[in-house]
Amino acid sequence: MIAASPMSLAPKTIELFDTTLRDGSQTAGINFSLEDKVRIAERLADFQIGWIEGGWPGASPKDTEFFERMRQRQWAKTKLIAFGSMARPGKSASEDPGLRHLVDSGADGACVFGKSWGLHVTKALGISFSENLDLIEDTIRWLKEQLPSVFFDAEHFFDGYRENPEYALEVLKAAHSAGADGLVLCDTNGGSIPSQVAATVADVIRHCPDVLVGIHAHNDSELAVANSVAAMEAGARMIQGTMNGIGERCGNANLVSIIPILQLKMGFNCGIDSERLKQLASLSRFVNEMANRQPWPYQPFVGHNAFAHKGGIHASAVQKDARLYEHLDPELVGNDRLILISDQAGKSSVQLKMAEMGFDVARDANDPAIRTAINRVKELENRGFAYEGAEASFQLLLLKAMNRFTPFFELKEFKVIDERHGDQDAPISEVSVTLLVGEEITSTTARGNGPVNAMDNALREALLPFYPALASMRLTDFKVRVLTTNQATRATVRVLIESTDGHAEWGTVGVSANMVDASYQALADAIQFKLMTDKTVPHEQ
Repeated sequence: MIAASPMSLAPKTIELFDTTLRDGSQTAGINFSLEDKVRIAERLADFQIGWIEGGWPGASPKDTEFFERMRQRQWAKTKLIAFGSMARPGKSASEDPGLRHLVDSGADGACVFGKSWGLHVTKALGISFSENLDLIEDTIRWLKEQLPSVFFDAEHFFDGYRENPEYALEVLKAAHSAGADGLVLCDTNGGSIPSQVAATVADVIRHCPDVLVGIHAHNDSELAVANSVAAMEAGARMIQGTMNGIGERCGNANLVSIIPILQLKMGFNCGIDSERLKQLASLSRFVNEMANRQPWPYQPFVGHNAFAHKGGIHASAVQKDARLYEHLDPELVGNDRLILISDQAGKSSVQLKMAEMGFDVARDANDPAIRTAINRVKELENRGFAYEGAEASFQLLLLKAMNRFTPFFELKEFKVIDERHGDQDAPISEVSVTLLVGEEITSTTARGNGPVNAMDNALREALLPFYPALASMRLTDFKVRVLTTNQATRATVRVLIESTDGHAEWGTVGVSANMVDASYQALADAIQFKLMTDKTVPHEQ
């Protein structure tokens, strides 16, 4: 019998292990920038995910730099994990440079994967079963001497267990005897089904009582969530997954679905309090923005249509008692009920944002300006605006709709010139902008390495004489998403910009069939928001 693990948990308590930044980043078409990774990590920590796997330090410059950036983290409950592999065959763990990267990364612990399927031991590694066990023991024992937390991902465990259960269990015992804090059973190929998972997890727990057992499921059979839930019912107490189920091939277990299933339907404690759980829909959309993906409107729990009712019996019934056609209250996960024929759709979201901005919602509830704001939000969202990741634009929109915002400048016109002379020369971008600042007209022309950069430079040059505080402001990220791909080069695009002044960060958005115009909208909002939050007085001549 294996001794009790220091990570053993109370019944009904679940450890959430997020691998969005590592396994999720292997999704085809997703390429997180360094800033994306930092922002996602901070958002996950604010949501109080227990463990965040940040990447593989030493495997890529981006991941190495990410861990360097995260040395300054100040997280209340969340731990940062570095991912890696066993020591190389024929080399001791203390001599392996890859393992040294994990230790030197500044992470709170490591998660390393090892082979538990005999086919991989002999075919992929080309070593014997006993050599594989020695490799696992040596790696984990050395890491545990260096780090407070070490988890073992038993790669291809369910395939290995079906072929040779005795050896698969020996692999787990080797890892635990060396000091692993948790044994994570991986359905790496995503081919298992819930009944197999449940039976396997139960058998593992019978042979290895008092050990923290986890599940890492892939979605190749569209059963990753079901397999993860089945593992919890069988006694596993750690779930590895990603936000929105992103991951290589068909993706990973979707934590956005798993968390409410476990916490709201099954009575497990995932460490997410009820107020933070209301941020789940927002978190899902935020990660989609960072991944430059359109949110799936039909995604369970958090999708735009997850609680949508289109007329007829359903719409009438939920207005009387939502339980008639809804499996839970959408507010519990931060979503909204959408009655497609009702003018109430969206009101709760606007009122929530107003409360965050300090308005007395109860007092202002019947203000006609609120209805104006709601209608404006709906109109713009229909045109393609999305405000997750662009909170600054959303606040400005509400204030403008309620006639509570005085602009610091107004656009009179801008002109863009893009030139390129010959195939070998670099293109030249030049933007001329004319603004009304107070009662004064100012015009500036600036160049940049592209039309958006030139627009940014022109706006700054025009406004700095009036608002010197803008000198501290800079852009940290810029994304363009095509919204109407079927229109080819006539497509509408959405531009998302991130800005900072060294103290705060904020996001803004613009939408247009003209990319430069969409960029201007986002840039202008970024500047207006900076001046508003600085409590700058609008210029008057």
